[in-house]
Amino acid sequence: MSQDVPPVNELDLSAYWMPFTANRQFKANPRIFVSAEGMHFATADGRKVLDGTAGLWCVNAGHGRREIAQAVERQLLTLDYSPAFQMGHPGAFELAARIARMAPEGLDRVFFGNSGSEAVDTALKVALAYHRARGEGQRTRFIGRERGYHGVGFGGMSVGGIANNRRTFGPMLPAVDHLRHTHGLPGNAFAKGQPPHGAELADDLERLIALHGADTIAAVIVEPLAGSTGVLIPPHGYLERLRAICDRHGLLLIFDEVITGFGRLGAPFAAQHFGVTPDLITVAKGITNGVVPMGAAIVKRGIHDALMQGPEHVIEFFHGYTYSGHPVACAAGLAALEIYARESLFERAASLAPALQEAVHSLRGAPHVADIRNLGLVAAVELEPRSGEPGKRGYDVFLDCYEHGVLVRQTGDILAISPPLTVEESQIHQIVETIANAVRRVV
Repeated sequence: MSQDVPPVNELDLSAYWMPFTANRQFKANPRIFVSAEGMHFATADGRKVLDGTAGLWCVNAGHGRREIAQAVERQLLTLDYSPAFQMGHPGAFELAARIARMAPEGLDRVFFGNSGSEAVDTALKVALAYHRARGEGQRTRFIGRERGYHGVGFGGMSVGGIANNRRTFGPMLPAVDHLRHTHGLPGNAFAKGQPPHGAELADDLERLIALHGADTIAAVIVEPLAGSTGVLIPPHGYLERLRAICDRHGLLLIFDEVITGFGRLGAPFAAQHFGVTPDLITVAKGITNGVVPMGAAIVKRGIHDALMQGPEHVIEFFHGYTYSGHPVACAAGLAALEIYARESLFERAASLAPALQEAVHSLRGAPHVADIRNLGLVAAVELEPRSGEPGKRGYDVFLDCYEHGVLVRQTGDILAISPPLTVEESQIHQIVETIANAVRRVV
């Protein structure tokens, strides 16, 4: 730890207002990580905690990768910052080209930001600008989905569908509507992989089109697999039907792959895993292995080219960030993508998926387990809520797992598992066994 930072037991916890955290509860009994390597965090009191969540769905190649650290150091000593407007540097062009080669065919234009939230706002603005450039500027409405999570910018909150993320902050953007979610359908409990029922829920988009008029709708945005709301896996045929409806009515389809991008489902992107190609993809998290903040919108060439008009000296798309394509983030991203390719981590994720499926479904019948879901290297265990205390059982199980050396992600009464793609099969069993013991201990 830096000599400028006091020892953990002397830290002043009051100034830091923590994100998405019950601050008073945390600061009464803080959980502090001081280092990380491979599959483990280390706590202030010297314990090792197995990372069952890839940090926050982002550390796909494991912690402490020297290749990324060395790439970042070299970049800092070579070109620490370069203006993002009207100037460029090699790393941004190289990283964009690498991502374009990984993306589904036709999606080969990349606009960089610094987070998933910025990637989503970028994609929404691209959709509006595209329709205006085509002479359909009346297409200003967006369709999101209930329980969707698309970051915390006002654009992402507006198309998102998690009530707690919205209710404090006013009316959001106008002209937004939401599809029904796909959670809790009869016959889908304890499904292994994609659940069998619910493809017809995609037809809810036809209802919204009839209500608002297709010519008013710019785009539909969904997570192909919804992560932050509790791992909601699309029913068989659902995404295909969404794609067909969008095509029929001229709507753009945006996949938010901030969580699923870069190997989580055993392919570079969920679009390739499901065989459904959207018009735009938003990414972040795994793009740099979580080392440096970065996000991007990956866009079909035809959408990009529609904006490349007018005098050549005029800016075609009035949007961007001071840190778009930051040299250090690009260096981290290139190093991360090299690790993914060299170690075949996406293929590794696919090969480990059956082990995770078998292990997590062994929890069926354990106390308070109401449902189990899985796909690729992501799974969820849904617990029965306590009467009058929604989310409390989930938090208590999360805390018990932490105290016994495993980090899982808690969303209400749902526990999510999404380990780095470097996880060993024995560590998958450790994660699941720790959850099993925790649900038996927690009443």
